[in-house]
Amino acid sequence: MKQTPELDMAQARMKPRVLSLPGHMGTDTRKLIDVLTDDAAEVQRLGMTHESIAARMKDLRDKGARGLGLPLETEEGLEVTVDSYRGRIPCPFKDRSCTKTNTTVRDVKTGETVTYTDAGIHMIEAHGFYEGRGSPYRLEPAVLVRLLRVRRTEEK
Repeated sequence: MKQTPELDMAQARMKPRVLSLPGHMGTDTRKLIDVLTDDAAEVQRLGMTHESIAARMKDLRDKGARGLGLPLETEEGLEVTVDSYRGRIPCPFKDRSCTKTNTTVRDVKTGETVTYTDAGIHMIEAHGFYEGRGSPYRLEPAVLVRLLRVRRTEEK
């Protein structure tokens, strides 16, 4: 695929200090279309969809929000902590803004953790964007699927 002018503009908004201090591309020098294509291939290899991953992220965020900032343990052996902050952050694709909410999920047995934002959920679900390599908010699809225990739609 070829990078469109719209993706060029979105990638420009992903630079550090434009919409967020660290930006969304990190140290990744690839074109945005290549980041999207590579992550889409990985998600497909895992037998998942961006929507199923985002749905699980939302589910855990919603469960964790009941703890009002304190960790809650789920039946799957995950500890979820949700922290909300004032304000909103715009999506670099310019289709919406998201609340500033961080969700941290920790596997109680292994101690492995992942932290994601509401903006991250939106960008995965709507755009298939997991952020660029080297970004502090980069979410590896394989890690999300494994740690969050994402199931294929037919397994639910």
